Amino acid sequence: MDVNVALEKRRAYRSLTNVEISDEIVEKLGKAAQLMPSCFNKQPWRFVFVKDDPNLNRLKEEALNEGNRWAKESSMIIAVFTKKDLDCVIKDREYYMFDTGMAVSAILLRATELDLVAHPIAGYSPEKVKEILEIPDEYTVITLLIIGKKNAEIPDYFDDWKRKAESTRPERLKLKEFVFTNNFRS
Repeated sequence: MDVNVALEKRRAYRSLTNVEISDEIVEKLGKAAQLMPSCFNKQPWRFVFVKDDPNLNRLKEEALNEGNRWAKESSMIIAVFTKKDLDCVIKDREYYMFDTGMAVSAILLRATELDLVAHPIAGYSPEKVKEILEIPDEYTVITLLIIGKKNAEIPDYFDDWKRKAESTRPERLKLKEFVFTNNFRS
């Protein structure tokens, strides 16, 4: 798939249906992250791909906020985490979150290419995620990626905002609001 096609096709859908997640899919998503750049190639990202019970069910029931009820229909949840000392710190610049974000971006695009939805969320309990997945306290859980197949049927419990977001890409900032040439002028 052309990168621009993947960028255009990638959406954070919430209406999901279950799909089998093979070890091959896990490997393809992991390899996408593996290829991303990082400061001095330190590769600070860490992922737990959770596709089987009991941990998948526990994450859905114990770690997700009520607003992410839709994520209970997912086929896999990827916990994304890192820690500062896994990456460069150059003067006051800490790269671990940036570098991990680039790896996540590769997973999002590769999932799109595989005809999967990969929806990053913030509505979860990092403490519960760490407990369930046995992630040591010194790590920061940055996001959970909710993985599934897009479902054409929208659940009855979706509010109007979620229903609209399923059919129409939410409005994006205009380029002039975040792209500047030669200097920053707001």
